[in-house]
Amino acid sequence: MIHMIQNAKDQVLALTHAAYEAAVAAGKLPAAVAVRANVEIPKDPANGDYTTTFALAAAKAMKKSPREIAGILLENLKLEDSYFASAEIAGAGFLNFRLAEKWYREVLAAVESEGAAYGRSDALKGQRIMVEFVSANPTGPMHMGNARGGVLGDTLASVLEAAGADVWREFYVNDAGNQIEKFASSLEARYLQIILGEDAVAFPEDGYHGDDIKELAQAFYEQYGEQYKDADTASRHAALAKFGLERNIPKMKSDLKRYKIEYDQWFFESTLHESGYVADTVNKLTELGWTYEKEGALWLATSRILAENYRKAGKSEKDIEKLDLKDDVLRRANGFYTYFAADIAYHRNKFAERGFDKVINVWGADHHGHVARLKGAMDALGLDGTHRLDIVLMQLVKLLRDGEVVRMSKRTGKAISLSDLLDEVPVDAARWFFNAKPDTQMDFDLGLAVREDSENPIYYVEYAHARICSVLRNLAAEGYAVPAIADVDMSLLSGETELALIKQISQFCEELRLAARDYDPSHINRYLVDLAGCFHRFYTVCRIKGEAPAVLAARLKLADTTRSVLKNGLALLGVDAPEKM
Repeated sequence: MIHMIQNAKDQVLALTHAAYEAAVAAGKLPAAVAVRANVEIPKDPANGDYTTTFALAAAKAMKKSPREIAGILLENLKLEDSYFASAEIAGAGFLNFRLAEKWYREVLAAVESEGAAYGRSDALKGQRIMVEFVSANPTGPMHMGNARGGVLGDTLASVLEAAGADVWREFYVNDAGNQIEKFASSLEARYLQIILGEDAVAFPEDGYHGDDIKELAQAFYEQYGEQYKDADTASRHAALAKFGLERNIPKMKSDLKRYKIEYDQWFFESTLHESGYVADTVNKLTELGWTYEKEGALWLATSRILAENYRKAGKSEKDIEKLDLKDDVLRRANGFYTYFAADIAYHRNKFAERGFDKVINVWGADHHGHVARLKGAMDALGLDGTHRLDIVLMQLVKLLRDGEVVRMSKRTGKAISLSDLLDEVPVDAARWFFNAKPDTQMDFDLGLAVREDSENPIYYVEYAHARICSVLRNLAAEGYAVPAIADVDMSLLSGETELALIKQISQFCEELRLAARDYDPSHINRYLVDLAGCFHRFYTVCRIKGEAPAVLAARLKLADTTRSVLKNGLALLGVDAPEKM
């Protein structure tokens, strides 16, 4: 990857250090002074394109004022054949650099040479990373939280792949435990109500009350009739749960596929129980001294594990005491393992059996209390959950229409599911809007998502791409092809909007790096809106068609380069880049 912003920063430091060495040789500055200087991009372009704090950082050691040091450095600065046309002193002793034509040319050349790979890097090369996301209970339709988690997980996986990681996408199917028993009991009640009448069979207080349960029970009855009416409870529950899961899970898969999400694996919790891996994991924790028995149940000493971790992190005993840490049941007195025991086994499987270097889970914010406990359990197993297990917590989604909160689908009269949403809003719009910053509550405006104007960010970005494609088609019809960068006169791209657009193109590599570092793919959304804005301003100010051939060619190259980067960014989000709108 060619990262032109980083290349420019590196060159600022190299030029500044070379100037310092030249000043030392000339006897103007003291030798052997180690300087740790930063290079930044000034917020105000009037202060140059890049600035370094070298003179300020060196002032104390050199026993000179920063401005005096900066002046000496400036006298010894050699900018020939560099990315910079000039440099000047500013403020307390900053050294500000202004970019030359060479840098702008190399930005366009980087996009030309790398094409669809532009922005990608090898930063995470060699790392095997699992991203587990959605993992909704298969007991009913997927809801808005699943819709948001699906996009965040999928786009995060794409961003990590673009940063060089070997990424595995996984859905954890909770097909065992209490929620499946509750699912079976709910289906059983509805099934028996069909046969015996609603008043004859009480519905479980904590059962699933949705219409989807009634529909599944009806389908079961239509297939099996009264065959299970007098069956023993265990057999009836097993048959009903199997029937329900065999219909719900394929529906989840098809809904997610429609949402452009496909997994490398759907991992079933039941396999952990059936293989004995949950029991083996609990036994391992016991062997390591992390469990104890109380009232017939087996407990994990979570409080002791976390207290040790907090001590290592430097927390005081007083602060640890305030946390009111509690232990967790792994195996109930009735011999059944808890959900937490299965979750520990599942994550042990990810690290110990499948060898992932890092595991990232995308969870709802209501799971925040579970984060430290699961990381601690991995630490107790010697798997370094503190550093190898990362949790992205996402906040709730609020659906709005005309400023009003929406809870029910107009079409079905039921709570809005992922499927309902995709009937109302284009898939690409849903993917765009749900890819918001994970740690903020989001308002999803159903009206805005389908608007075809600049207020709708995805329309604004896609329109920029389609607009460029239209320009390319029209000029191609007149015999104008996009030139190679070697044939472009860069001096003709010297206007304010042209240079701003090239700088924005160069920013893509940095935003992709930050998205991977922060586990926040919404960096790409914000970047694309800014890039589209830069292009629209350029297109308003700088005419392409009808200009002198050399000017037309240069601006056409810039427009096509923008198109390429817009397409790369949209592809990371799983969003189409339309050529016509």
